[in-house]
Amino acid sequence: MSMDGTLLLSRRDVTELLTIDECLCAVEQAFKLYGDGAVPKPGILSAHCPDGAFHIKAGLLSLERPYFVVKTNGNFFQNSRRFGLPNIQGIILLCDAETGSPLALMDSIEITIRRTGAATAVAAKYLSRPESKTMTICGGGNQGRISLETILKVRPIERVYVYDIDASQAARFALELSGQLQIEIEATENLAEALSQSDICVTCTPSRKHFLNGEDVAPGTFIAGVGADSKEKQELDPKLLAANKVVVDILDQCASIGDLHHALDEGLLTRSSVHAELGEVVSGKKAGRSSAEEIIIFDSTGMALQDAATAIVVYEKAITANRGVKLNFAQSVRTLND
Repeated sequence: MSMDGTLLLSRRDVTELLTIDECLCAVEQAFKLYGDGAVPKPGILSAHCPDGAFHIKAGLLSLERPYFVVKTNGNFFQNSRRFGLPNIQGIILLCDAETGSPLALMDSIEITIRRTGAATAVAAKYLSRPESKTMTICGGGNQGRISLETILKVRPIERVYVYDIDASQAARFALELSGQLQIEIEATENLAEALSQSDICVTCTPSRKHFLNGEDVAPGTFIAGVGADSKEKQELDPKLLAANKVVVDILDQCASIGDLHHALDEGLLTRSSVHAELGEVVSGKKAGRSSAEEIIIFDSTGMALQDAATAIVVYEKAITANRGVKLNFAQSVRTLND
């Protein structure tokens, strides 16, 4: 397929072109490049509506060639219940950063799900105990599912507890994924008991009030707080962050829209109290885990470079596979007055 014009790629195209292993590799590389200072800091813009919000994330990433990526996502968490629509949906625009030419326009749903799961797994790889075998997932939706699948790539998980405010959702999660992944998964309504037995905990809910408390977390646990990506959302008790080692994806973002911002607002932490950005750990500039007993929290708000790295993989594979519909937005159009 000629590289002239813009590729239009559907969610099906993205799903069939992108493997979890490729996504993991791309996202880890993006964090390393950011930690090395080899790429500029990505940007974010939010616009809030009565029933949801739009998040716009943009970044530059140079691999074999320079790319610019911008993602616009609508986060409307009543969609599935009210309209039968995805709660998160949007588009990604991939451009040539030398000429400005639009290279691809692709659905963002699968990329958002997979790159977020990949970031969680990268954090687990560097911050959880290598022998971690038991995991609790809070939130039995798509993000909980991909979090489990990706963490299985980096840790020898044998037993999983899944907790959801909707007990039937947790039960479906356990039934479907235990058979699919061939591991023991149990739906639970007792989050405190599950946490007391867990090495890893991932929270991926739209909660607006914290539900994960420090007294329930066992020593040595790695916690990935994934759901809080706007000022209104909150999953982790601010006191939990204040008492333990905190690593963030992007400090400015987490200080504004992550779980971290609640701890900052309450005066329990300062920005300088944050141990590191994940890229600094991946690049080796800062240490990760220093003892088996310490609790480490990863505050994840979603970095545009994750989207960029993943979209680049999809685009380059689409070119090779002759996949997608080619459009030419820049083509001149003659009118009746020409």
